[in-house]
Amino acid sequence: MRLPKPYAQAAPLRPLLAKEIREILGGRSLWTMLLLLCPLIGYSFYQAVSLYSESSSAALESPALATSLSPLDGILVPTLGSFYVAVTLLFPFVAIRVLGQEKESGALRLLLQLPYRIPTLVIVKLLTVVMAWLLASLPALSALVVWRVQGGHLSFAETSNLLFGHLLYGTLVGALSLCAASMAESAATAAIIALAVTIGSWALDFTIAGQPGLLAWIAKLSLTQTLRPFEQGLFSGGLLLGIAGVIGGLVALASVWLPPGVPLRRKIRRSVACGLTIAAILGAATQTRWSVDVTEDRRNSFASADEQLLATLRLPLLISVRLAPEDPRYADLQRNVLSKLERTMPNVSVWLADSRHYATGSSDESYGQVEYTYRDRSDVSRSTSPREILPLIYGLAGVSRPSPISGGEYPGYPLVVGANVALLWFCGALPLLIALGWWRSRRPRRIDFCPVHEGGPS
Repeated sequence: MRLPKPYAQAAPLRPLLAKEIREILGGRSLWTMLLLLCPLIGYSFYQAVSLYSESSSAALESPALATSLSPLDGILVPTLGSFYVAVTLLFPFVAIRVLGQEKESGALRLLLQLPYRIPTLVIVKLLTVVMAWLLASLPALSALVVWRVQGGHLSFAETSNLLFGHLLYGTLVGALSLCAASMAESAATAAIIALAVTIGSWALDFTIAGQPGLLAWIAKLSLTQTLRPFEQGLFSGGLLLGIAGVIGGLVALASVWLPPGVPLRRKIRRSVACGLTIAAILGAATQTRWSVDVTEDRRNSFASADEQLLATLRLPLLISVRLAPEDPRYADLQRNVLSKLERTMPNVSVWLADSRHYATGSSDESYGQVEYTYRDRSDVSRSTSPREILPLIYGLAGVSRPSPISGGEYPGYPLVVGANVALLWFCGALPLLIALGWWRSRRPRRIDFCPVHEGGPS
């Protein structure tokens, strides 16, 4: 008999969440992933510290080189990069277990009889997956602690932004795995679907990344693109909106495909509606350009005085780039000028020439030129440096270049330190602690029963 709707809404969530956590902690997949993460992250951290120390040794002899030493690039990104690979390849097996085992054993039909709505069940399972990700991130977090204990520098804004990006990515992979588990009949099939999407996104990124037009928009759908702004020290509002929309859409799809006995035609019709909603959110996300540069060295921003003046230039700025997407000069121009202009000026449009017309090494005399048009005036330059491009734009706008605002330059953080202690932690102490936690999670729990008198309960 179907429970009344008010009763279904009043059902407590704490027992359901506790049940899901006990089940995922009692399985082998999460603990196996933790044990595999120890040497993987440990070796990546060891390599990162060794290379950072070598660069620091040269910086101590030549202080001018110290400004290029950033822990974000030298320590955080390489160490968490190995964690990203593990989440991509191993975490789907952990997330699928939350739902796939219940489908195979038939326990899902009993679970659906409880007074919970199906979206509520899926959201609770997603919360459980996020908690599992938090537990799996302990080896990576311990690497940051080891770096700080050894005297390394970590910026709170840079570190928090990067960790938040990895949390979003882990939640996205978890939602994708739950959606695959709800559609597939077995956990093995769900794992194949999830890995096909994650690994397929790598292939998508390698094959069409950097291409103009529609291919550039498709390349942004790759899962590997979600972490790049965070690794560059950017907090992007559009990216956050897009990831949140996809996670919500995957939860909705899982809720559509989870209940048995629903006609396939109805599921497909609802899935199409979910897909259109996700596409609309992604379209809105691509139009959101708001972002914040959280890096200490302000690598993603112009000087403060230039940014204040550029923000007042509200007329459209059209930039025509006559470079092939694979040309290194286009990558330099995009990193040093174009991306910063799009973040600073309110109305910037970039047009990239057809790559079939301009191939790398083209003999066309106009190849390599970048035309800037503001109001009814235009100018051409081949430079990829903001030192030459910004005066050109100021000249087109008819404004004088601002005086630089005095401020301290990025000092850099050189540090020469050994990494052998980290290997002892990641290959010795930490695996032992994880094995102890695994053993304690599998110990049978004692259940205390209330005594009952022969005459009945008092």
